[in-house]
Amino acid sequence: MAAFLRISPVFVFFIILLGMGFYIQKTSSDARAENYSKDYFIGGRSLGGFVLAMTLVATYSSVSSFLSGPGVAWEKGFGWVYYASTQVVAAFIVLGVLGKKMAVIGRRTESVTVVDVIRQRYQSNVLAVISAIVIIVFFTTTMLGQFIGGAQIFSAATGLSYEMGLLFFAVVVVLYTTVGGFNAVAITDTACAIVMLIGMFCLGYAIISKGGGIDNIMATINQVSATAVETGEGFNMLSPTAESGGVATIPVQLYITQWMLCGVCTLGLPQSNVRCLSYKDTKSVHRAMIYGTIVVGAMMVGMHMLGVLSRGVLTSIPEGASTDTVVPTLVANYMHPFLAGITIIGPLAATMSTISSLLIAGSSAIVKDIYMYQKESKGEKIDQKKVGKISLGVTAAMGIISVLMAVNPPDIIVWINMFAFGGLQTAFFWTFVLGLFWKKANATGALWGMVGGTAAYCITMALNIKVGQFHNIIIGMTVGLVCFLIGTMVGKPADEKVNKLFFPEKY
Repeated sequence: MAAFLRISPVFVFFIILLGMGFYIQKTSSDARAENYSKDYFIGGRSLGGFVLAMTLVATYSSVSSFLSGPGVAWEKGFGWVYYASTQVVAAFIVLGVLGKKMAVIGRRTESVTVVDVIRQRYQSNVLAVISAIVIIVFFTTTMLGQFIGGAQIFSAATGLSYEMGLLFFAVVVVLYTTVGGFNAVAITDTACAIVMLIGMFCLGYAIISKGGGIDNIMATINQVSATAVETGEGFNMLSPTAESGGVATIPVQLYITQWMLCGVCTLGLPQSNVRCLSYKDTKSVHRAMIYGTIVVGAMMVGMHMLGVLSRGVLTSIPEGASTDTVVPTLVANYMHPFLAGITIIGPLAATMSTISSLLIAGSSAIVKDIYMYQKESKGEKIDQKKVGKISLGVTAAMGIISVLMAVNPPDIIVWINMFAFGGLQTAFFWTFVLGLFWKKANATGALWGMVGGTAAYCITMALNIKVGQFHNIIIGMTVGLVCFLIGTMVGKPADEKVNKLFFPEKY
């Protein structure tokens, strides 16, 4: 009976998501007949403020926000909560800095994807193709982490094997994304964001209740911290730097790079930036900035705080076990089965919303930015029905490839996500920021910056080369900027017609 109560809310939620996908596919058929790519990939530029905020939040909130992050917070304490709080500004920065500019340019140039914007700005097909390839590679890496996390959570909640959980979970998310397109992603993302908040509150209630109240929980945390200070074993959970044996495990340099990686540099995430092409009016983006900031703050700070407080309930994990098991263990062993079923939907929703957004954006990189562009450049007529079939096939194929890669998972999902985040930001931050706000930026600079910065980031990550205790995003961003500036100086100046289109206020 307990297993049924735990599983039933999850299955109901999955059925609802599938129903949304097929319903939206049916109601969008007329719009897609006229312009399949515009409707399928950006929802016909029709999102309102609330849905825009929720889809951006759901895209940004991944499985690491509900699984790995709280798990590390359980181990290291309140320092990790502050470390995670850097993410609060993400929605505000993306929409505030790029929102209006991207939307205006998107309408002027009929751009449907971020690569469309890059191609229009720099007038370089080579740069556009490389951009699409980078997106596909890093999106696949990110989806790998999401599928692993989703399958682990589903397995822990249902008692099924990891492989069965992966298969069932993957079928649902890939199917509703493939069928419904961007509109389905936006609407289901909104539902997922709401369910994430509900799941967080359910988990919080269970932790405080089982822990005997905040006073008892804090007494346990104080004892753990005192033991760590005296013996050098474990972490001082009250220290901002999570000291262990007198050594800061979250050094100041890591805090600084976290503000870049999950704060300012989110301007370089294509899966977030494409949302700037999808809203309907200025009022929508203004409202989304407020809604998005509030919800991101509540989820990021709230979930990591619950991770710390859960130390008062779950005092230890099996030796050699990953901290990724903390939240599933809490849900499976310390919650009423029905509430556990509702709670487990939260991290599953975070995972599914991220995967669905990446699938759509990755599919657009192949279909719109490579296939359709080649057809259009040759003057060939675009068959919208054929585009539809190819889009469905590519979206499904990307999902299947990621699932196959997730069959033998690595341990810590959060590091997979951080690697992919850093790679995308290194490749696209300067391309977007300088391209949209610096008149002199040109194709040579953008190409050199993207290739040089991404190569420096990946190579130093692979060889474990660091500057002090800073994350490698510092190396990638610095090399990318230097290469961009040098390329701009030696390359051909930007076309005057392009500048008039992107910077009309200067003419």
